[in-house]
Amino acid sequence: MAPAMPSESLSFGEFELDCRTAELRRNGTELKLQPQPAKLLLILASRAGEVVTRDELTEQVWGSDTFVDFEHGLNFAIRQIRTALDDDATKPSFVETVPRRGYRFIATVSSNGHEKLEPPQPKKKSAWKLWAASLLLVLGAAGLIWYAREPRSITMKAPILLADFINQTGDPIFDRTLREGLSVQLEQSPFLRLVSDEQIRETLRMMGRASNTGLSPEVARELCQRTNAAVTLAGSIELIGTRYAMNLRAVDCASRAVLGSAEARAENKDQVLEALTNLASDIRRKLGESLGSIRQYNKPVAAATTPSLEALRCYTEGMRVMAEKFDYAESLSWFRKATEIDPNFALAYWAMGDVYAILGETGEAVQFTRRAFELRDPVSERERDLIEANYYYYVLGDVDKARRSCELLANLYPYNEDAHTSLAAFAETIGRYDVGLREYQEALRLAPWRSFLYRDVANTDLMLDRVDEATSMVSKAHEMGLDENLGVTRYSIAFYRNDRVEMTRQLASAAGNPETEDLLLALDADTAAYAGQLGRARVLSQRAAASAERNLKNETSASYYASSALREALFGNFKKSMEQVTIAKNHSSGRDVAYGIALAVTYSGDLNQARRLIEDFATRFPDDTVVRCNYLPTLNARLALLQNNPLHAIEILTPIKSCELGLPVYSYYNWLNLYPAYVRGEAYLAANQGKDAAAEFEKVASHRGITLNEPIGALAHFQLGRAYRLAGDATKSRAHYQDFFALWKDADSDIPFLKSAEQEFAKLN
Repeated sequence: MAPAMPSESLSFGEFELDCRTAELRRNGTELKLQPQPAKLLLILASRAGEVVTRDELTEQVWGSDTFVDFEHGLNFAIRQIRTALDDDATKPSFVETVPRRGYRFIATVSSNGHEKLEPPQPKKKSAWKLWAASLLLVLGAAGLIWYAREPRSITMKAPILLADFINQTGDPIFDRTLREGLSVQLEQSPFLRLVSDEQIRETLRMMGRASNTGLSPEVARELCQRTNAAVTLAGSIELIGTRYAMNLRAVDCASRAVLGSAEARAENKDQVLEALTNLASDIRRKLGESLGSIRQYNKPVAAATTPSLEALRCYTEGMRVMAEKFDYAESLSWFRKATEIDPNFALAYWAMGDVYAILGETGEAVQFTRRAFELRDPVSERERDLIEANYYYYVLGDVDKARRSCELLANLYPYNEDAHTSLAAFAETIGRYDVGLREYQEALRLAPWRSFLYRDVANTDLMLDRVDEATSMVSKAHEMGLDENLGVTRYSIAFYRNDRVEMTRQLASAAGNPETEDLLLALDADTAAYAGQLGRARVLSQRAAASAERNLKNETSASYYASSALREALFGNFKKSMEQVTIAKNHSSGRDVAYGIALAVTYSGDLNQARRLIEDFATRFPDDTVVRCNYLPTLNARLALLQNNPLHAIEILTPIKSCELGLPVYSYYNWLNLYPAYVRGEAYLAANQGKDAAAEFEKVASHRGITLNEPIGALAHFQLGRAYRLAGDATKSRAHYQDFFALWKDADSDIPFLKSAEQEFAKLN
């Protein structure tokens, strides 16, 4: 039971603490102190001179049922108290840290203005106790006594390197599988931080070793030092008769001292995962994690993953293949086997959904992510946040809910770079590129060995028109040998700088690469169309779609057909556009493809079909943030323009200005950006409001890093000519017309939009 608090106030030095309101004053002036630090100070001051343990403080301030990360809870509150009291942690006048125990308030305290609460003075030791203490010191210094002591606790969040389990059973099912199960178990802990497998592979590469080198004790010891880890965890399993004996040792990387060990037994193979859970719990305690933390974040391996060793082995192989070989097709086959063995394996479904999302196959991603969400109850807190974030984003499209799940993950596991990359992607979906850049940079700080983070930072720099910074980030990745994922980014930077030689080089380097060939071909098709070379763009788009189909990326292929359909419609080739629409429909019904198809139909002028597609689109995605704040208003505005109602189109698009700059497509083929602004500009033109139209088309033309080689990036220059003509500014109008014709100097002569533009410009002259 917590001791009773004094009834009115406590005074110490220049400070007074109101016991009823927990308000702190200095010489009568109230100081700002948040509720938890204020309550903490009240407890310490009311027990002046006593050591109050960290567990006591945590329970009294936060409650016994709540786990508090000391680094971000208790320690943070103590720092706030010291700041308010101008106290020095190294030479304290008020709050003294008692190592490995807690804190003590060391100032003299007056209660209610008269009662003294003074720190208790140490009692004098008797002569025999002093003599005994001296003798123990002498014997200890001479090394003549031995005593048992608890192993040293590691520092909060200290990196831990997980070595391979030494498999002495002869059964290959334990190879890699036990390490994966232990990894999932330990990653539940907010106290521990594992060196990631990606960092291990990158460090092995820098050591001149193969990335799939086994993590024997010797290799792990060297890796431990090179990755600045504090501890190596090495396990073993052997078969004794019909029973399995398992052991886990924590070894200090610097001193090689054993910090703790754990043992477990399993009566048979079916009980090995249960024994693994016990091993993990035991070693977490011996490494210094509190019992409260272990109780709260300790789902058994069988619940967090699967009770089937064989299913876990398949999952482990899928993760390994994806990470080491980037072979998504093979990894999917392993994950599928895992779910066939255990149909309730939530993490395996989540992994399949994630892979399909990476491939741009959102239809498949939705199917497997939804199944993972349905099965999420038994999994750990960490895995639940990952599954829920993917569900809210890929299935519902609810960016706010997805963001909240990732914020929970980032708060509980601040060293999890994946949480930050997801938060960045969600922010950029609604146009918050400043937030996206900050989150990507934080992820890169946490995981500088992850090659794709250099790409993400560089891409965001480019979207913010920070082309020099983007170029610098690409160069940094190259210097570190981490630029294997940067072909698309290099191409985009080259387009921004009008460097055709570099674009051609990147296109050639992607030839035959199943991961990037189709994407580079699609980007080059857009570049050709941007210059009005529509015939060349058609050929490149067809090649891109065929390449995607060869590599089982059907939805990606559909996006290329839909993009081609939209391009044809914008350029006035309505019949050709509808042909591409039909092909795209046969390949996919995913959200982004459906939007591209509907948008192409509105530009082709088919009012009835457009109305049907838009109604269906609204019904299918009722909770989708991108649909509500970007796609659907744009489609409805185009529908209003088809019905000769530009003022209604403007009205529809006005509320979504806050998110119109967003990057709606979660892939690196960004083909649907800034259409809300472009369509709003068209509406202002139709309403004869030239100045307002010019402002909208300027958004499209000036945000070069977002539009890049989208066709509306080129067409916006011609639309600006129209807008300034309406506004009565002939000089600007003529300049923008000329900009457009300069971009299209080598354009195909039979493009309807070009013919119309030439006639319009001739009349202006």
